[in-house]
Amino acid sequence: MGRHAATAAGRRPVQLTPQLLIALAVATVVLLAAGLTVWAVDAAGGGCERTTVVRVTVAPELAPVAERVLTDAEGLRPADCAAAEVTAQEPVQTVGDLGALDAASLPHVWVPDSSLWTARAEGADLQTVGQVASSPVVLATSAAAVDELGWRDGAPGWAEAMGGPQAIAVPDLAASAEAIAALGAVRTALGGDEDADNAVVQTVLAAERGPSVSPAEALAAGSAGDADAPLVPVSEQQVWAAGAGGEDAQLVAVHPAEGSPVLDHPLVRVGSAPAPDAAAVDAVVRALTSDAARSAVVEAGFRDPGGAAPAGVAEQSPGTLQLDPAEVQALLAQLAELAAPSRILTVFDVSLSMEAPAGDGTRATLARDAARSTLTLVPDGFALGLWFFAAELDGERDWTEVVPTRELAAEAEGSVQRDLLDEQLAAIPDRLDPGGTGLYDTTLDAVRAARADFDPTAVNSVLLVTDGANEDSRGIGLEELLSTLRDEADPDRPVKVIGVALGPDADLSVLEQVAEVTGGEAYSAVDPTDLQTVLFDALRQR
Repeated sequence: MGRHAATAAGRRPVQLTPQLLIALAVATVVLLAAGLTVWAVDAAGGGCERTTVVRVTVAPELAPVAERVLTDAEGLRPADCAAAEVTAQEPVQTVGDLGALDAASLPHVWVPDSSLWTARAEGADLQTVGQVASSPVVLATSAAAVDELGWRDGAPGWAEAMGGPQAIAVPDLAASAEAIAALGAVRTALGGDEDADNAVVQTVLAAERGPSVSPAEALAAGSAGDADAPLVPVSEQQVWAAGAGGEDAQLVAVHPAEGSPVLDHPLVRVGSAPAPDAAAVDAVVRALTSDAARSAVVEAGFRDPGGAAPAGVAEQSPGTLQLDPAEVQALLAQLAELAAPSRILTVFDVSLSMEAPAGDGTRATLARDAARSTLTLVPDGFALGLWFFAAELDGERDWTEVVPTRELAAEAEGSVQRDLLDEQLAAIPDRLDPGGTGLYDTTLDAVRAARADFDPTAVNSVLLVTDGANEDSRGIGLEELLSTLRDEADPDRPVKVIGVALGPDADLSVLEQVAEVTGGEAYSAVDPTDLQTVLFDALRQR
């Protein structure tokens, strides 16, 4: 998978861990499209005029199980002239794809971690045909914290646990079904009325006002046995995978008294496959609901669909707390109103190097699909604009404004802003220019434009995606760019630059320096097929 570098803190690129739209409850997701890992289950064999390939997209934690179960499964062997291609992808990204990509780019079978995601994929042709695994949502912390809190003989309910003195690390609500389910559990435990809604809002606000601790840091503190390790809503399987259940395990799973929402890992058919493809899709469904699959998920730390627990996990938990998906969606909409909107000027490289092959297409087609997929996830109240750039793209100027920055729901030019952006993003491969990469002049002009268009009620930033180094010899140099950005910085109108280096030829070092000067971030998608994951992580941070 790709790497990202957070240069605001001077860090070097690190391994990316991916985490619609809620930051407090809305994440600022803009422009993503294929952050995934693919395993092809070999079905090449002699005598096949055509091998039917079934595209299977699963939540990342379930990918090794799916690969194992589908390898040499009945109906998917070389003699069957059929194969399964397993893709690990965060469910929020799949939801974006379902709303933006054509049928040929979508999976035949999808296994998200929760049915909450299928409820959010409005308008998609989905049919739930089974269940692959289950895992209760729990609160992870250290055994020492459990003792300190007096929970060894029994945990309190969700509301008391998450509203108590122990800090809470709430995962990204845009990407975490566990976090969504935990807040839904608080609401349900309190009666599901308006007072319950207010309690959930207070829980989220309290977590935001508290110490800034990421879920990963909180889990590390729990694993180290810290008595003040924050509570983290995660799946039971994640605690199991971290090593809990052993005799010396410090990270433990707390099951609140009312019971737990369950991540049900539904088995979903996407669209209708024509014959003979339908037979291969049926084979995938049979394999993922077989006894072998049940055994495999339990061995990987999940419970099976019937609730049978893996080794080291108590067979009985306090019970299942049922959530109403429609009520959860309503709760998320309420939480979304708490988030500060974003005002983002997106700037895409359209130099000819974007024609380089990447994945099944080119860098340009990946950028196009990323942008269109993610655009479906961005709330109407967010404002986006679009520039394209290449050296001397518009006369002596290295950039051109394609769509001015406006709220996505705004009416403009006989259409709405969202549709105007989608139309222009779809045209990226057709807009490539023989000029080189005019990176420095474009960066400075974009920051100036964003500052001139500053919205004090929003988070203002520039998102710049490039696959090359600066090639405009007539423009400013790097030192002049950095010194000008420093001199023109305005604390009353801050504008961050989020730079994304696409592919091995991009100048990550320059993006890191620009990010450090502007308080932004720099990310690297060394493998262009990681673009969706990198952009998703970058824009959640905005």
